[in-house]
Amino acid sequence: MGQAALGAALLAGCGAPAAPAYRIGFAQCSTNGPWRQAMLAGMERELSFHPEVALKMLNANDNSAVQRQQIRELLDGGIDLLIVSPYESAPVTPAVEEAVARDVPVVLLDRRTASPRYTAYVGGNNLEVGQTAARYAARLLHERGDVVEVLGGPGSSATTERHQGFVRELGAHPGLHLVGQVTGDWKDLALRPALTALLRQHPGVGLVYAHNDAMGRGAREVCQQLGIANRVKIIGVDGLAGPGEGIDFVQRGVLTASVLYAPGGEEAMRTALKILEKQPFRRENTLGTLVIDSTNVLTMRQQTEKMNSQQTDILRQQSLLQRLRATYSSQQTILYGLLASLLGALVLGALAVQSARRNRQINRRLAEQNAENDAINRQLVRQNEEILHQRNQLAALGEQARADTEAKLRFFTNFSHELRTPLTLILGPVEELLSSSPDLSTAQRHDLGLVRRNTQRLLQLVNQLLDFRKIEVGKMAVRASEGDLVAFVREILDAFEKPARLRDIRLRLVAAEPVLTGWFDGNILDKVFFNLLSNALKFTPDHGQITVSLQAAADGQSLRVSVADTGHGISDQDQAHIFEWFYQGDAGAVAKGSGMGLALAQGLVRLHLGQLTFSSQPGQGSTFVVALPRELPAALRATGPVEPSTFALDEPEPLPEAGPLALDAPAAEAASETLVLVIEDNPEVNDFLARKLRTAFRVETATDGHTGFRLATDLIPDLVVCDVMMPGLSGLEVVAQLKADWRTSHVPVVLLTARHAAEQQVEGVQAGADLYLTKPFNPTFLLESVRTLLANRARQRAHYRRELAVDAAPGAPTGPDQTFLADLTAIVEANLTKTDLSVEDVARSLGISRMQLYRKVKAVLGTGVTDFIQSLRLTKARELLLDDALTVAEVAYELGFSSPSYFSTSFKARYQLSPSEFRVRHSSPAR
Repeated sequence: MGQAALGAALLAGCGAPAAPAYRIGFAQCSTNGPWRQAMLAGMERELSFHPEVALKMLNANDNSAVQRQQIRELLDGGIDLLIVSPYESAPVTPAVEEAVARDVPVVLLDRRTASPRYTAYVGGNNLEVGQTAARYAARLLHERGDVVEVLGGPGSSATTERHQGFVRELGAHPGLHLVGQVTGDWKDLALRPALTALLRQHPGVGLVYAHNDAMGRGAREVCQQLGIANRVKIIGVDGLAGPGEGIDFVQRGVLTASVLYAPGGEEAMRTALKILEKQPFRRENTLGTLVIDSTNVLTMRQQTEKMNSQQTDILRQQSLLQRLRATYSSQQTILYGLLASLLGALVLGALAVQSARRNRQINRRLAEQNAENDAINRQLVRQNEEILHQRNQLAALGEQARADTEAKLRFFTNFSHELRTPLTLILGPVEELLSSSPDLSTAQRHDLGLVRRNTQRLLQLVNQLLDFRKIEVGKMAVRASEGDLVAFVREILDAFEKPARLRDIRLRLVAAEPVLTGWFDGNILDKVFFNLLSNALKFTPDHGQITVSLQAAADGQSLRVSVADTGHGISDQDQAHIFEWFYQGDAGAVAKGSGMGLALAQGLVRLHLGQLTFSSQPGQGSTFVVALPRELPAALRATGPVEPSTFALDEPEPLPEAGPLALDAPAAEAASETLVLVIEDNPEVNDFLARKLRTAFRVETATDGHTGFRLATDLIPDLVVCDVMMPGLSGLEVVAQLKADWRTSHVPVVLLTARHAAEQQVEGVQAGADLYLTKPFNPTFLLESVRTLLANRARQRAHYRRELAVDAAPGAPTGPDQTFLADLTAIVEANLTKTDLSVEDVARSLGISRMQLYRKVKAVLGTGVTDFIQSLRLTKARELLLDDALTVAEVAYELGFSSPSYFSTSFKARYQLSPSEFRVRHSSPAR
């Protein structure tokens, strides 16, 4: 039968009534293969005589685990009997035993389980199949000859039993010899290479025994290719009916014979029905087998065709019966519908009379309700107008609130900037006293150190407030560069060595790898790690420990830096608010902070596309973990070198005393004739600057930008020190006018400002400033910076004079590249102290474009302009480090590095030695 008819029979039992008498579940291992289809066809034929039976079949597709689950699914569905064709015996056994335990009869079809607990077994005898094939082979070969066996699937119980029966029976015929075996895996193509080789090796083979008819057909085609098909007999197994099956092969001469292996579908269904109807049945039903050859093949085919014809007639009769039943059912339904319609018409007539009466009453009520609705609508319109008016008021209030908030933030930022001016007047004299007053008593030096530490702490708070403002308005930008995170953290950790040592706190750095490279912004992470380490140092008791660990994530896509301390930990109440701005938890005996450090650190880490988390146990310490992506988007990567800025500690180390900077002889002799112009609107700061600079130079002062510019054009000073934020003409405007005027364009300008943001410093440098110092500043550093600028200007003038003298000499050749490099070197050396010296600045000084400058330098030197500037700085650093009068920090600031840590990193990358190691290695023996 066709597959469609089979599906209908399986689902509905070939026209079964709505409520079937029996429900049978069939757990089939597979529907693949002709033999399996024949088994299902036999079950269908038997079911066609029992329309009251419903069969539900589930196909496991040769998967024991799926079949086990399907058996339990059938049991849960409420079946009356279970038929199982196991794929593997042992895995299915527990599910079959469970069915028996539920009192559901179980019929095993074709294969057995590993347990004797079942109701009945129906199947063929594969051992007998092999023996029958061997007896028939002996008759064909007249008890003498060589035989080849084609096996089925490896490990299959059918393969094993058919082989055992065949070999056992061959033993009874000494003249027959099994000369070889090949594995066909039940397919005709898989056996061909091996069988071809075996038949060539044994040319006297007279018979091939194949475990199924398909492999027998494959063996026949191999024999035809070898030209021995006429003398080699082929015996197959299954003997199925239908085109391309065993009976057809025997009739066409493809196979000599086929051993019938009955599928057993009909017998299994008959046994199941006997069990359900409480009739006597046999527990073991072994199906017989026979040889189909030329003597009986026609009879077998005719019987099969007759059965199929009878099956078709039965199905046609059942289909007709179903149509008659459907016709009767529809006519009965129509009759009942007509009766119901008549009854409904009577009821509807009565209801219509009653409904008309009710409609009149409802219409009166609707009229009254409409009048009420009109009044409600008018009231809703008034309410909507009031709501719209209130919404407009709320929008106006919201806009006003945003404007007020912006004004407050603007005032907040300006106020924070203004705090830096009094900090300058506090920190400057204190630094001066500490560095230049050796006769101070211990108590006085302690008090001044206390003032300096708290002033620096206040400066740190101001910086944090400004960073908070920049994060709020989205002005904090990430400019990342690729670097070694281990070296970066180690440089920061070095700054905490002395404060930790004074309290006997152990600092440990644990890195999973010596070098962990990644993309990060040192300016941002510098503040994050300084905040975390400052917190750890603050809350760790004396004799405690702080551990900084670095490692890469398991996937290699991120880096993790953890800071763990042995402090008193964070209470459960504070943990929920630890990252809130200005939140101050219960710190116990420890002094509370500003409540900004951790909130600022989290904001900066998020800005860096990272995550800051923590864990803490009260009384056992806390651990803060910074997780950073190893790669950053191109938009967050810096196009040029980035120099990290360093955060000030609450308890910084005392500044070393600054010695005088050695100038060239002509500059030193003319120091008293050097004129410095100070332009500062704050009288106290103006007076402070004048007093400090008068120790080495002549000083003129002005209190506003207009007066200062007029004095500059009149006096032509050697250097100008100017504030940025002034009423009237700002410092940036003063610089721009000085650089635009040919009379003062050569005068160096030092800008002083409370605005320390990078973009503000760039704005000052773009205006033409030679040096940009933020308040509060170190007076000694300012004085030495002025001396450096003047010395560089003197060297530049001397250089130009020497070049002019060479040009004037007769016959002295001067090439254009030499002149260009001389000018370029002079400009860079004159601006080494500029932190943000850019390619545009150098190009502007030479009077050419940036691209022309880059191409020229690349053609002459084979390097970029930025690398050339960095090389000059580091070369100069080697010279300055040989002078013991300068500390490493002073050398860094002298050469324009924004922080000693960045200077140390750059120096070590160039010379494979830190500045301190270089100084020790090149120190004289007498030192």
